[in-house]
Amino acid sequence: MTDSILVLDYGSQYSQLIARRVRELHVYSELLPWDAPVEKFHALQPKGIILSGGPNSVYEPGAPTLPDYVLASGLPVLGICYGMQLLTHTLGGRVAGSTEREYGLAQVDVTRTNPLIPDGSHPVWMSHGDRLEALPPGFSPVAVSGNSPFAAMVSTDGRTFGLQFHPEVRHTPGGKEILRRFVVDVCGARADWTPESIIAAGVERIRAQVGSARVLSAVSGGVDSSVATALVHRAVGDQLSAVFVDTGMLRQNERGQVEEAFRKNTGVQLVTVNAVEDYLSKLEGVTDPEQKRRIIGETFIRLFEVEARRLGHPPYLVQGTIYPDVVESSGPDRNKAQKIKSHHNVGGLPPDMKFELVEPLRYLFKDVVRAVGEALGLPAELVWRQPFPGPGLAVRCLGEITWERLERLRAADAIFTSELTAAGLLNQRLADQPGQIAQAFAALLPVRSVGVMGDSRTYQEAVALRAVTTEDFMTADWARIPPDLMAKIANRIVNEVKGVNRVVYDITSKPPATIEWE
Repeated sequence: MTDSILVLDYGSQYSQLIARRVRELHVYSELLPWDAPVEKFHALQPKGIILSGGPNSVYEPGAPTLPDYVLASGLPVLGICYGMQLLTHTLGGRVAGSTEREYGLAQVDVTRTNPLIPDGSHPVWMSHGDRLEALPPGFSPVAVSGNSPFAAMVSTDGRTFGLQFHPEVRHTPGGKEILRRFVVDVCGARADWTPESIIAAGVERIRAQVGSARVLSAVSGGVDSSVATALVHRAVGDQLSAVFVDTGMLRQNERGQVEEAFRKNTGVQLVTVNAVEDYLSKLEGVTDPEQKRRIIGETFIRLFEVEARRLGHPPYLVQGTIYPDVVESSGPDRNKAQKIKSHHNVGGLPPDMKFELVEPLRYLFKDVVRAVGEALGLPAELVWRQPFPGPGLAVRCLGEITWERLERLRAADAIFTSELTAAGLLNQRLADQPGQIAQAFAALLPVRSVGVMGDSRTYQEAVALRAVTTEDFMTADWARIPPDLMAKIANRIVNEVKGVNRVVYDITSKPPATIEWE
């Protein structure tokens, strides 16, 4: 069994980032709500526990508390921000509101050699309004900051720690080493969570779930569904049939690209279903984004039920659900999260669906999914495709969906992405490097504006361009594209795409916005 670290979520915007950083150390980490049933803790059998930050004050009535099993387990514990304050409050120390809050970059000075933080001064990221006034019995201070006399603490036995700052964010340059020292040195977790071990464990789980039954896979053309399909094929071979639905809401030339890449490189039986007219007729006149997703989700499943009857009623359906889908859709594993939107492969499925889902990537971030895809031998054109939402261009074509508007959007999107690629800015293999764009696309807005072309008045639609830099798609910043390149892109779109006379660029980060517009 692979060693693991449990992260208890107290509501911090960085909670998922903690789990991600631990996984980057090749140690499996799972994020659970702080009040998750104790059975989930026992099932995970972690080597250590990390308590996340959160927006609450520990001394307020109704504030989240520390589960009994955390201290009773005898495992190493690391409390971050609220997690540190919660340990202090629970163990007899004192936490109070601070007259001077600390948000943003700060400097911490190590005052005592300790197992976690190297000696010296370190830049860190702070985000707290409360501070420790007195440590609990059996703890010693190991670092201070300008506004925190106890910026870090350690227990006498060297197994319980508290950090007032956030080691999981990039703004704390030494944070990854601090987490490595806790996870590997203190907890003794083996760094054996690799793409190969993920594949081996996934194959075992898939075989245990489906047995000798036939399995149907939903291939959208995106990275996630392709990797999920390949992993299930590795597990069950010819028991799997893959179906690629052409909804009419694919990107330019996408159907041919996916069919060629899939059939040439995976050995999976791929069936393409042309459902363009079916989708367009059901979406006629629909403008609400959630209604679009529900219609697409239900139509998607109904098509698969028809295909399933043709293939002898396979009881299982493979979907490429990944961890951000689960978090944003507020699925059963994230009962504390607010529902942001429905994903057709998580939150938009009809309740009377006739399949049991197989979701082998459910707890993986996008970068790990790509690594698993490469380890499975998938070609670069599948593994490194641009991220694409399950509902396709339906959620990038704001307002009513028509074939004419989809074609307009396809053309604008192709110009945008091709120019970024030619400029060397849109390279998925380098997406985590400065200046590289992780995702880029065009959205067609249901807004008309007055323009002039050839001395004639126009009244046409607007295209919004979106390009972001991100590590995990949970948070993202808008990409700073050179103005001359943006001018060239905008000029091409208004000149080459019929029906568009205005181009705008989205400079909103996530949060507060989502990456997609709908």
